[in-house]
Formats: sequence, C-alpha cells, structure tokens
Amino acid sequence: MVSNLKGITENYRERIQKIALFDALFKLENKKGKDEKGQVIDYFSLGLLTLLFFFENMLMRNKKTGVKELAKFFQEMNQGEIELDYEGFEKVARNIIELYRPSSGKRNFKEFYNWETRKEEIVQYSILKTDQSDVKTNTQYYTLDEQGLELIFATKEYFSEFQLSINQLVLRKQLEKGEFVGALRQIDEMRIDVKTLQDRIMKIKHEVQRNIISDETYERYKIIVEDINLRLKHENQEFEELQAFARETKERIGYELTKEKDRKTYELIIRIDRELGEVHHEHRKLLQESIILKTSALQAAQESLYYVGIDSFNFEQEIVSRFISSPLPLEAARILIEPFLNLERSETWSPLTVFACQKIEVEERKEKIKEFLDLSDEKQNRIDLEIQRKNFRRVIEIIVEVLGDQEETTLEEVVLYMKENEYESYLNHRSFYDFWIVLHQRSPIKIENIEDENKEHLFDEVIEVLNDKADYLSAVEINGIVTVNDRYSIRNMKLEVKSIEL
Repeated sequence: MVSNLKGITENYRERIQKIALFDALFKLENKKGKDEKGQVIDYFSLGLLTLLFFFENMLMRNKKTGVKELAKFFQEMNQGEIELDYEGFEKVARNIIELYRPSSGKRNFKEFYNWETRKEEIVQYSILKTDQSDVKTNTQYYTLDEQGLELIFATKEYFSEFQLSINQLVLRKQLEKGEFVGALRQIDEMRIDVKTLQDRIMKIKHEVQRNIISDETYERYKIIVEDINLRLKHENQEFEELQAFARETKERIGYELTKEKDRKTYELIIRIDRELGEVHHEHRKLLQESIILKTSALQAAQESLYYVGIDSFNFEQEIVSRFISSPLPLEAARILIEPFLNLERSETWSPLTVFACQKIEVEERKEKIKEFLDLSDEKQNRIDLEIQRKNFRRVIEIIVEVLGDQEETTLEEVVLYMKENEYESYLNHRSFYDFWIVLHQRSPIKIENIEDENKEHLFDEVIEVLNDKADYLSAVEINGIVTVNDRYSIRNMKLEVKSIEL
C-alpha cells in the first residue's frame, strides 16, 4: 500500500493545467469542415502548424502576424493537399485564431475535481494574445501567450542550440511580471547555454579543419555555420532589448525606495542587470567567433580543397605521357599544353601619361610632422606629460576592472567592456591608443625597477595603481585587428599583469 497519499496528489492543479493546454488542439480535431472537393479539412494539423508559425515569427522578431499572414502561410504550405483558394484558407485561419483566442475576451477553461484540495476547480489558459494593431487597415496582430509557448515546448524536445532563445523568451516574461528571483536563475541557465554554444562552435571549427575533403562537405558545413551566425545575431538583438528593459526597470524602481521590500527589489534588479551584462558579453564573443569561423576557417578549408586537387593531379601521367606517347597533330598538342603556359606579358608606355596629374611640392610649404610627444618647449612638455600620465592612469584603472581576478586580457575584450559599461567616450581620445602603443614598445615593464627611476616617466601613475598587485606589465601583439569606431582601429594585443612566482 502507498503510505504517502498526499505526496501523490501534490501539485495536482498544475498537472491538469498542462494537460488542459492540449484541449485546444482536440477541439480543432472535432471541428467539421470540407474543402472544394468535399474532403474533410484536417483542422488538428493546421492548428499545430499555426502554433509553429507564430513561434517561428517570435524567434524571428516579426511582430506583424495576423489572420492574413497565417492564411498566406497555409497557402504556401498546402501545395495541393487541400483544395482551397486564399479566401478559404483565410476563413480557416480565422476559425483557428478564434478558438485559440476567443473574440469574447474570455479565456478557455477546463473544469475538474482537484484531488489535492478535494474541491471542484477551474483552470484557465490562453494560447494566443493580441499584440500590435493597425488602425488604418483595421488589422489585429497576435502572438503566442505564455501557455501557447508551453504547448509548443511540450510538443518537441528542443535541442541545446535553441535553448538560449527559449530562455530569453522566458526571462522577458519573468521581468515583465516582476519575478526577479526566478529571473536570476534563468540568467544562470543562459550562462550554461552560452558555454554549451561555445563548446559547439569550437567543435565545428575543428571539424571544418579536419573533415572538409569535398565540395559537398564544404557546402554542408557552410550552411551549418551560416545558421549558427544568423541565430546568434537574433539572440544578440534580444540580449540588447533585455538589458534595455532591465535598466528601465532599475531606473523606475530607483525612484520608489520607500519600503524595505522596495530596496530588496532594487538590489535584485541591479544584480540582474550586472549578471545579464556578463552573459551578454560572453555571447558577443561567441558572435565574433562565429563570424571568424564563417570567413577565415571556411576560406582556409576551401583553399585546402584546391591544393588537394593540385596534389592529386599527376602532371607526368596526364600531360607529358599523353603528349609524347600519342602522335598528336601540332594544333592539338598546342591546345593540350596551353593551360600550363604563362600568359604573354609586355611592358609598354603610353604617351597619355604625359597629361596625367603631377604632384608638385614647394619646399617651404611642406607640412612639418612632429614626432611622438615632440613639444615646443620644456614647460609645455611637463604639462602635456602630466596630462598623459593622468590619462594612462584612467586606462589602467579600467583594465583592472576588466581583469578582476585574472592575470591577462586582450585589447578586444577591454574595448567591448568599455562600450558596454559607459566608458565608450574614452575610445574617442588618442591617449587610449598611445597607452597601448607605448606599452607595446617598452614591454615588459618591471614595476619594481621603474619605481626608483625619474618621476617624469609616462607610466608613473600606472605603476602607482599596480604597485601592490603585480611585478611586471606586458603587451604582446596577437592575431586580429580591433575596429573600435569609424576613426580608430588597432592591432589586437594580449596584456599581462603578473607577479613573479618565488
């Protein structure tokens, strides 16, 4: 005998709620309707297609989906299965939307006996909800409600690559409802999803380098990489909107800190904003990885295919043997070897170059280009040097924020962090780039040695910040160009702030 009867019926209402979601599909199955040939219309399958249609548009961020758009989708999917014209499909689409979202405004419901509370109860559910509307054309658009999303998720086990998009939709719902504790857990799940995507991209990168041995394999991996890149772009756009929504919520709550509950809520939303920014930062690095994979890795794989073809071509057997052993006519022999001959080249001079624009320079008008930090006099030199030291100090303080507990970072990561944390204005100043150039020229810098040198050194303020944190500072060039903005771009570097291990 079962001893814990209460445990069996626990959360009975929630289980009925999930089962009730399928009632909408079964109601469609009982709906009667025939096409122009007298065949019964399969409303059940069209109802499921409707859910998939609205879900796909949510992922693609298309908010203008209504009866007409659904009817066009049915007509494109049909391909002769159902004998209906556009008006017929529009009527079917209207009937399905009417069942998912009754025009009366009342929700669908299911009556049941709750064995946990021993009472007759009702659960309500809503598959679709109204979204935007166009007043000029009197058109109403719809989107999936929360229960509609649950029904979609219940019909398929989604693979890990779609999990992040799903979690973003759930997080938006939680933020809208003010469920901030649940939102923090959702962000933790999103962090795991990003790590999973990172591992998958790395795996695909290795597979591209090893497995592309034919044009068919190359095209298959090209499609996979393009799909990943497209999905990451949509996810990045959703991240930006989520962060904007979180910041707006933080500002709104910040004006109403009158109760202890409000202060706790404010602390939660601050934490959500910070952790969401961290996950977004990692996701943007993934997006950049996918772009690199789409360009450099696939291009390298395509070039390797070319060289494999060259290596497999036997010149002596295919050309020399054929040319010598077979008595070919002179014209045929010329055609055979012509692709392997150099193109004819000749150097000529055109008289028109006499009339080309000439560059005339006058010695007195030449612009004098000053060398780096070449100042007019000693006093101005000291003033500018002091300003530059202060600027370098601010740069190293930001880098220390980026590093946290780590000992190394890259110029690209520093630029991304500054753009996401309201330091973007610093990227418009020359001093930021002077810091990296001078550091690279004098790297590595031993902090303990510099400390005893002349105090007019450019890195005095930098050393003061790092004095208790490390023994040396270095910057080394790595692959890639960092395009900061329309004005500046710089070679990527790896920066290390380390202590000497005894």
